[in-house]
Amino acid sequence: MKRRTFIAGLGSAAAWPVAARAQQPAMPVIGWLGGQSADDDYKNVTVPFLQGLKEAGYVEGQNVAIEYRYAENQMDRLPSLVADLVRRRVAVIVASGSSATVAAKAATTIPIVFASGMDPVALGLVANLNRPGANLTGISSLQAELAPKQLQLLRELLPNVARFGFLADPGFPATPSVIASVQAAAATLGRQLIVADARTDSDLETAFATFSQRRIGAVLVGISNLYNRRTEQLAAMAARHALPTIFPYREFALAGGLMSYGSSLAYEYHQVGIYTGRILKGEKPADLPVVQATKLELIINLKTAKALGLTIPEILLATADEVIQ
Repeated sequence: MKRRTFIAGLGSAAAWPVAARAQQPAMPVIGWLGGQSADDDYKNVTVPFLQGLKEAGYVEGQNVAIEYRYAENQMDRLPSLVADLVRRRVAVIVASGSSATVAAKAATTIPIVFASGMDPVALGLVANLNRPGANLTGISSLQAELAPKQLQLLRELLPNVARFGFLADPGFPATPSVIASVQAAAATLGRQLIVADARTDSDLETAFATFSQRRIGAVLVGISNLYNRRTEQLAAMAARHALPTIFPYREFALAGGLMSYGSSLAYEYHQVGIYTGRILKGEKPADLPVVQATKLELIINLKTAKALGLTIPEILLATADEVIQ
């Protein structure tokens, strides 16, 4: 009897961990939807996102899993990638960029946290910024609205330049309206604006070669998920063609670009990570106001200016938020 009791006890003890594990909640899964590639996203986007997620209490591989899906610059793949994440029943989708956000919104009611460089209300993503409604929230930098100011900064640097170039991604939803606003600003200043479209890596090389051939005096780089993942490459192209260039995010100036005016990719995706963690803890996207990246910074890279043979006016140096020596 004692032996049977002992064996029965062993059986119960052996079975207990299995039962306990079965009662524990499964590790939540985040679906990451990006238009580019894993390598493109990692430095400026994924790392700050993971840092924000950690601050919210979640560490990848420990108490949360992440399913990454990338369109590899083929935006027509985004709907099928969203469908795959939905089938896997992810708890929340992180939409990296406006195109990914539009695709996710059209496909699912799963909570979505987005990062967008344009007005999410105008894009139809949310009802309003304070009470987004439905299943989306995130962060907006409104970078698409800053192009006229960037043109003005270039003019202050180079008052004698008559022809400016604008690098535009025709696949970015806000591109037509941004081009119109920059053309209007150029006309007001009595300057000519030459637009070059680029939606692939080979297009970028062609665009900068065109700017050089047409004797463009300075270049503005527009908003694009592709451009945001090519900070070092674009800074190098501008230097190689000796073209003074202003960029939309500070990461470009840190990578060697002459100037940047706008927000920070790292800041934006850090906030996306925090919001994702809050939703995993039970908060609803409809109740989380869309964060506006209101801290706009003018960054000037003096090392690049010297390489281009430029002297930065004192008024620009005085108004700069950061000067890279």
